[in-house]
Amino acid sequence: MPMWEESSLVRVVPTARPRKLAKVPFVELAAGRLQGVVSSGSDVSRVYVSSVASGDFAFACRTNNNRPCGGARGGFCNHIGAMVGEAVLQYGGARVARYLQTDTADGDAAPTAQQLAAAMSAARPQQAADAQAVTGQVFARFLRHLAYLELPATTAPLPEMHWFPTAGAVA
Repeated sequence: MPMWEESSLVRVVPTARPRKLAKVPFVELAAGRLQGVVSSGSDVSRVYVSSVASGDFAFACRTNNNRPCGGARGGFCNHIGAMVGEAVLQYGGARVARYLQTDTADGDAAPTAQQLAAAMSAARPQQAADAQAVTGQVFARFLRHLAYLELPATTAPLPEMHWFPTAGAVA
């Protein structure tokens, strides 16, 4: 049995490059999608919840009030472009390309965000049929992550976070 299966600690995968959280405060590769939350450029109280499905690149972009994004008509909007860019910074282009199952021109080199977006757009993706449900799930995950920021600083363990990796954990 591999050592990591015998431990409750998980190896931390460092970010590919540091990123700023002001424009895209949340991005993740989860549930078969690249998904995240992108800040609005015009209204501080509005965010856009964006996602791109792995394989067929079905996309969704809606506001935190579950209204459709005006720029996501027939193709990727700027919010999805920003999310892809931050995902490449967070995870690296090669990992994002593998997760989304994209076929970029440079098979060996790590693709840039622009190359990933171009490869996905070339497949002519459609808006996700379940865009409202996807938006709700992603936004709920984002809010759950934000709730941990509101907890008072303490060294006591948090039972619901017992599975989180520790700084010294290496498997």
